[in-house]
Amino acid sequence: MATTDLPNYTKKDFQTDQDIRWCPGCGDYAILNSLQSVFANLGIPREKFVVVSGIGCSSRTPYYMETYGFHSVHGRAPTVATGLKIANPELSVWVVTGDGDALAIGASHFIHALRRNIDLKILLFNNRIYGLTKGQYSPTSEQGKKTPSTPFGSLDMPFNPVTLALAAGASFVARSVDRFPQHLQSMMERAAKHKGAALIEIYQNCNIFNDGTFLNVTEKDNRFEHALYLEHGKPLVFGKNGEKGIRLTSNGTPELVDVNGDPSKLLVHDEKASSALAFTLSNLDLPQFPVPLGVFRDLERPTFDSQVWAQANAAKQAHAPDLAKLLAGSDTWTVGPR
Repeated sequence: MATTDLPNYTKKDFQTDQDIRWCPGCGDYAILNSLQSVFANLGIPREKFVVVSGIGCSSRTPYYMETYGFHSVHGRAPTVATGLKIANPELSVWVVTGDGDALAIGASHFIHALRRNIDLKILLFNNRIYGLTKGQYSPTSEQGKKTPSTPFGSLDMPFNPVTLALAAGASFVARSVDRFPQHLQSMMERAAKHKGAALIEIYQNCNIFNDGTFLNVTEKDNRFEHALYLEHGKPLVFGKNGEKGIRLTSNGTPELVDVNGDPSKLLVHDEKASSALAFTLSNLDLPQFPVPLGVFRDLERPTFDSQVWAQANAAKQAHAPDLAKLLAGSDTWTVGPR
């Protein structure tokens, strides 16, 4: 398609006639709004989009996107999406999942899709709770969390989705927040342009079963002190006036410092660096350190789907089909007279 032939969509073109069945005030509304806006701006024909989901509140998203969609089974959305992408590499395939769907029953499918670097865009709505089934603790719930399934407090060490994705080898890993539409949309646009497995962890508020779990990041009075925006090639600074920063000590551990107008000794963010920096940022001790938001890693490496097609085409070139041999098979017999 020539540049001049790119579709001219609006957000409304990606809205369906389905009644949106989320609780009033749910953070999913904001994420849906951002996704529809981003799809309208990508310049991709609407019939080239596919939104795949598993099971959970977030997994209703395909019904509300005027694209092709697939509501699959619990935890298996990456598997279905993998098949779609390999079968038709021209599709822009998006996976919508939640912390329970992706990191409990679907954990194996999730990490292997990232490991293989399949060209999928995975949006992980993380509200640290099982919202659809009425508030049980999830793989990302904090230790001590009291829920119907953990009345005395959860004993589990929670998963960190960003750290898990980095360890699995995802070539693009980012984090954003449902209430920050401008930042969230920029992360979605970055993921869309990335060739390979792209994960965005999205902090999403469940105002019914886990309200306010991310207030330290979202409240206006707190966000400057508790949010660290990652920008490639720039020092790690935060605070209302950028007066605080992060640097590494001689033994490689992060520490907080006052900038005092001299950011030269601060740690500089590098999306293309080795895994060590991304891991360090994903594991900053909270609440001592702020929550990193933005792109942790953005690397280029061959995608699994492109390699599958290259391998298949190479096999075809090396073994030209011979219909007569195929029909005769490799074993033949001559039947003589009795």
